[in-house]
Amino acid sequence: MKHLKFFVLLSFTFLTCSSFAQEKLWTETDRQFTIDQFNRTRDELVKETENLTPAQWAFHESAERWSIGQIVEHLALWEIIWAREISMGSRSKPQPELNKSSRPDSYYSDFIMETNPHVAADIAIPTGFIKGKDNLAFFLSRREQNLAFLKKTEADMRAHFELTATPNPRNMHQVYIYQWGHVDRHLRQIRKVKADPNFPK
Repeated sequence: MKHLKFFVLLSFTFLTCSSFAQEKLWTETDRQFTIDQFNRTRDELVKETENLTPAQWAFHESAERWSIGQIVEHLALWEIIWAREISMGSRSKPQPELNKSSRPDSYYSDFIMETNPHVAADIAIPTGFIKGKDNLAFFLSRREQNLAFLKKTEADMRAHFELTATPNPRNMHQVYIYQWGHVDRHLRQIRKVKADPNFPK
């Protein structure tokens, strides 16, 4: 009887510890918020571009400024880059302790939405070879792939971090903030292009 009681107590302790160990920092509320932002920014990009003419897609405010086609190509390229970063980070060893030295979510949303110019990484500079609405199709195909992963992943996105040695590493949820916020940032740019007095009618 004593052995039975000991076994029951041991089993209960193991189950309790296992449940605690499996408790996720990334909640379903976090997931749904991110899904909502992915859907919202996708839909806003479609709304801003779906009825553009070829001339409007190709219009440049000046020689050094991107056309709307190039902006959307840039966004599509970043969807590929984000997917790689999320895939690598979410498959790495969980390091929830890094949250103690990471910045709050608001830091990343404020940074991506601030108005100062950002310099595009070489790997995300648009080629301009993709024409017109094909740029939107490119973006939508990558965004839907990323949404599918976001909806089904079991990874704890607040326990997995970027594979960098920075003093304030980003967890994967914060990378997601950059991903949808980056589209918001360029939606402003697209609206600015469309507001140019020389924008084709």
